Amino acid sequence: MWPKRRAARWGLASVLSLGGLVLAGLGTLCVTSGCSSIDYLGQSASGHIRLLAAARPVKDAIADPATPKALRKRLELTQRMRQFAVTELHEPDNDSYRSYADLKRPAAVWNVVAAPELSLQLTTWCFPVVGCVGYRGYYDLASANEAAAPLKAGGLEVDVYEVPAYSTLGWMNWIGGDPLLNTFVQWPEGELSRLIFHELAHQVAYAPGDTTFNESFATAVEHIGSQRWLDENATPEVRAKQALTESRRDDFHVLVRAWRAKLDAMYRSDLPDAEKRVRKAEMYAGMRADYEALKQGRWAGYNGYDHWFAKANNASMGTQGAYDDEVGAFERLFAAEGRDFDRFYAEVRRMAALPRPERDAAMAPYRVAPQRAPVVAPATAASAPTVSG
Repeated sequence: MWPKRRAARWGLASVLSLGGLVLAGLGTLCVTSGCSSIDYLGQSASGHIRLLAAARPVKDAIADPATPKALRKRLELTQRMRQFAVTELHEPDNDSYRSYADLKRPAAVWNVVAAPELSLQLTTWCFPVVGCVGYRGYYDLASANEAAAPLKAGGLEVDVYEVPAYSTLGWMNWIGGDPLLNTFVQWPEGELSRLIFHELAHQVAYAPGDTTFNESFATAVEHIGSQRWLDENATPEVRAKQALTESRRDDFHVLVRAWRAKLDAMYRSDLPDAEKRVRKAEMYAGMRADYEALKQGRWAGYNGYDHWFAKANNASMGTQGAYDDEVGAFERLFAAEGRDFDRFYAEVRRMAALPRPERDAAMAPYRVAPQRAPVVAPATAASAPTVSG
């Protein structure tokens, strides 16, 4: 069941939630926005508090004879990864991921994202501490669906998706930090390492209101760190399985990135809206056809991304960009800093502190790289070059 549950959501697996940061911001919000979002922030704070209340130290869970053997082994593995994050990746040495909570549900939160009918620009909501973000997180699916309903009624395209983990940026370390959760602890070794290294990276650097910068940085760290972990600690079998997972994930990103660029160019063109709607339907059909060709071709029938493509819309396409677009740039920055994590983190923190235009300018030299060829031959007429206005 794992590939189908995960589907294409690795890029979205580690979305920053507001829950743990609300405690610091409620007072500010009442001054700046007339308390209009207090209900939402209240559920975020109470949901995070319940999550923390369910956690206990990993060492206690390991020592408990009632802990199933399989879970005990996984918890032991997480602590070796946690130490590796400190010693090899120079990530923070604190209480995060040194406790464990079984939430008795399949996700930590459910995120709601939205985009207009003819745009990939995500709707944003602004909050104290974290700035403006392109999602809202809810601690139960019913609340997320309830929040999605008026957005759909207002003409927006909406995506509601499971989030197995989130970071509180280190703000909650004084009460135990971010715990390991049942929602991801049994993932394959390579994926588990990626998630832990990603979430800890959010505690290294954070630019308020710049989701693409933050998530692409954390994704670059997870990719570099996980590869090091596998090379030094994993069995050949685990490395082979992870290599196949990485190959499929790369194919997915290449395919979706190409179609996202075509859609974005078409939406920004001078075509009449009626024509844009026709082209949009053709493009989404073309993307799904290309996916089917990929699945039946080099993937030999692997269908783990079916759910994502079945419900793909402007909201899910827009969200993918935040986790994908700048990863290569951060990996090139890491190489430019001599593959030295301390130097790399220092430069990322420097950029994070800059105003947005200056930060974009600082990242610009690292963005240019050869484009990878399409992963499949065009499957439909809609796979033709990008429409011009």
